[in-house]
Amino acid sequence: MAEQRAVVTGAAGFVGAALVRRLLADGHAVTAFVRPASDLWRLAGLRGDVAIVPVDLPDPVAVEAAMRAARPSWVFSLAAHGAYSWQRQLARMVAVNVSGTINVVEAAISAGATATVHAGSSSEYGYMDHAPGEEELPRPNSAYAVTKCSATLACGWAARERDAAVTVLRLYSAYGPWEDERRLVPTLVRAALDGTLPPLADPSIARDFVYVDDVADAFVRAAERARPGAGAVYNVGSGTQTTLRQLVEVARDRFGVEQAPTWGAFPERSWDTPCWVADPSHAERDLGWTARRSLVDGLGATGAWLRARAGADAEITPTQKRS
Repeated sequence: MAEQRAVVTGAAGFVGAALVRRLLADGHAVTAFVRPASDLWRLAGLRGDVAIVPVDLPDPVAVEAAMRAARPSWVFSLAAHGAYSWQRQLARMVAVNVSGTINVVEAAISAGATATVHAGSSSEYGYMDHAPGEEELPRPNSAYAVTKCSATLACGWAARERDAAVTVLRLYSAYGPWEDERRLVPTLVRAALDGTLPPLADPSIARDFVYVDDVADAFVRAAERARPGAGAVYNVGSGTQTTLRQLVEVARDRFGVEQAPTWGAFPERSWDTPCWVADPSHAERDLGWTARRSLVDGLGATGAWLRARAGADAEITPTQKRS
């Protein structure tokens, strides 16, 4: 693949930073759009390789100007608010997830981008008792899911109305290096490295865990195979459901943890469900994509990264560390 000029919004986030690294490794030129005053710790080692541009995505004028200056052929729309339990501001969700997405898509089309790939969410489906296909009617069950579903509809409309190559990837539970330390997998793995287990919720809660490098690969493949006017939506997950009980057992075996888990430390959350799994068959058919990293290998790679991070932190003074 020839070198592309790529813009990544939400580049300071977990998946965004992984995608930036993948694009650089593939030899592409990357411009990272980041929220003004955002924490850039995930991009700290890339500042000489990436153009970092603060952009307030709900501001259409600012987005258009930044996009025009970047002149991208590929645009990856990953900025979001509300994916984490501590992000609860509805107005911010609407501003970033809906207005911000529309601004990015419109600016990308105006700038002549040949492909725009937007990060949707499996949360758009709501409660399901099976692996939903992309053609099924979403039933979002949270404010975040409603805004993500709205963005998906807007992307599809823009693709059809403008004959543009705008693709949505509905991401399942991405995990791996650079994930926020407060999230489940890094919390579990960090404890397991010390031979313990953290407080745990209901063991029947299910997720479809997909390693972050596999997610980044899906974005690249979607850009490479973009089809104008299609407005395609693809599920990006492993296709394997894992309950919290199963996840903990994999971690105990992988890291040699003898401590038995203690369940029910947290109250039930509105979006928790015993069924949450992807049907990624369309992504395999159209994009040639499947999740390649197994859960046990992914947890091991996450543990290795956490060890490396801990070693790096030990070599600097407390005043140098990220606040």
